[in-house]
Amino acid sequence: MDRLEQYRVFVRVAEMGSFIKAAHALELPRASVSAAVQQLETGVGTRLLHRTTRQVRPTADGLQLLERVRPLLAQADEVEQLFRAGQRKAVGRLVVDVPSRIARRLVAPALPALLRRHPRLELVLGSTDRMVDLVQEGVDCAVRVGALQDSSLVVRPVGRLALINCASPGYLGEYGTPRAPEDLARGHVAVGYANALTGRTLPWEYRHQDETVTVSMPSRVVANNAETYIACCLAGIGLIQIPRFDVQDLLDRGELVEVLPQHRAAPMPLSLVYPHRRQRSARLNAFFEWFEALIAPSVEP
Repeated sequence: MDRLEQYRVFVRVAEMGSFIKAAHALELPRASVSAAVQQLETGVGTRLLHRTTRQVRPTADGLQLLERVRPLLAQADEVEQLFRAGQRKAVGRLVVDVPSRIARRLVAPALPALLRRHPRLELVLGSTDRMVDLVQEGVDCAVRVGALQDSSLVVRPVGRLALINCASPGYLGEYGTPRAPEDLARGHVAVGYANALTGRTLPWEYRHQDETVTVSMPSRVVANNAETYIACCLAGIGLIQIPRFDVQDLLDRGELVEVLPQHRAAPMPLSLVYPHRRQRSARLNAFFEWFEALIAPSVEP
């Protein structure tokens, strides 16, 4: 393994804090990853990583090397891309993470078309409602819904998901149909939704004259994923605020009913994110192009 590849292996181990995780992400044997780091340490004449049974972290010298070699690797990738600009073949393994409902309702049914277009692409599809750490977990890109926290990730805005207010016919039969926001305070209840980062229940909101108004809504049940959130609404437990694409089929079948259409929450931003260290490979570009076309009917600018 040449020195440049040793640098590449070292950076991945240092970022992921694990030889095993780095080996998996690089698709190399664990022994090869360990040997590459040892050879690099011998070559530069210093210890670069602290190794314990629980964690691998850079030494002071390792941190200095990380700072120097990251730009070097980025430049090397850019040079390689100069001669691959005309190649659009998506080849190899791509690890993506997508919110569970988007994965199940939109991505999975459309995957055959992507795989036919790129027969040498191998997709590892994670679907969860928790906020994964892309670097630590070796994820190439993720689909994120909502406002993003400041981070080192590169953000590619896709659009905004329209939110609607919904209830089941059974709920409306028991509690009545709210006609204005003021009606919500007259005995209505919501299904709560817990924020994936903080665990706090998100407030009920709606837009009025370009301002966001928050309404205090009691909740007897709080869900922490979209599937359960919608299931509780179908069971008549309370009102929900949900992206329209998530429940369009239920609306079409009459299993859910939109309420307060003039008093919706602000649309939620939808973004693709990926680590700065990731070179925009042909397979990553292929996924971006495919996903943006797939989601286009469900988002607004």
